[in-house]
Amino acid sequence: MKEYTAFNNKEKFSILIPTWNNLEYLKFCIDSLQKNSRFDNQIIVFVNEGKDGTVNWLEKQRDIDFIHAEENRGVCYAVNACRTLVKNDYIVYMNDDMYACPDWDFELKQEIDKLKTDDFYLSATLIEPIKLNNPNYVAIIKDFGDSPKTFNETGLLNELPHLKKENWRGSSWPPSVVHKKTWDLVGGFSIEFTPGMYSDPDFSMKLWQAGIRIFMGVGKSKVYHFGAKSTKRVRKNKGSDTFLRKWGITANTFYSKILELGKKYEGPYPETVEIGDLSKWRNKLKRIIKSF
Repeated sequence: MKEYTAFNNKEKFSILIPTWNNLEYLKFCIDSLQKNSRFDNQIIVFVNEGKDGTVNWLEKQRDIDFIHAEENRGVCYAVNACRTLVKNDYIVYMNDDMYACPDWDFELKQEIDKLKTDDFYLSATLIEPIKLNNPNYVAIIKDFGDSPKTFNETGLLNELPHLKKENWRGSSWPPSVVHKKTWDLVGGFSIEFTPGMYSDPDFSMKLWQAGIRIFMGVGKSKVYHFGAKSTKRVRKNKGSDTFLRKWGITANTFYSKILELGKKYEGPYPETVEIGDLSKWRNKLKRIIKSF
């Protein structure tokens, strides 16, 4: 792998973006970060393969750090490698198929300053064109297009002040922010989830086990998400099974019973959260079934 380092060091956040032959979306994502961010953030891209001209394009950008792997290493290896180039205290993990809305970073920093602690895990709030069939789903549903070609940027920006959401519980997916010392404490993303399915709940569970009790989605920090443009192409790992074997409960149980994902944020979680006898029994049964 080769590393390429930019020159600017006046940033608030270090933003890690894994990409896999997705140059059209990556350009769109980075353009939105450059024009809609309040701060002059560090951008770090991990290029998997880059057969579509991604490397050539990044080599011409003097304000972007990047690492190039000739083979697809997946999300977990990618973000862990990006950590070696981080210059700032706060690490943001973002997907390349996202459009950062104006002041997305300022709103995150506002909430961080209110917390007066670095022991947290925060997420921005997604705006998506289609509602997923997922009981733990948290997003504002409004269709402004499903690709850069169909994106209605003017419509989104006009509607943005009216797309309101309260802070919510259970931050667990990108765009997410954590202090670098917390990232290092849990060792970043777990490579047993390569190429990346269920690496998000695993990272959150590692934070929970390390004593983090602030998991907050920030309603005012918004990012438009075109939706899983890379994961639709990759051969997926059985992350749900890996999570169950590793932690003894399903990711769904962790999200719904412990983090109470999507509920109104009302402060840090208590030190201990019980999931109930019925949930314990169901998880035990699933572990037994998966062991055969």
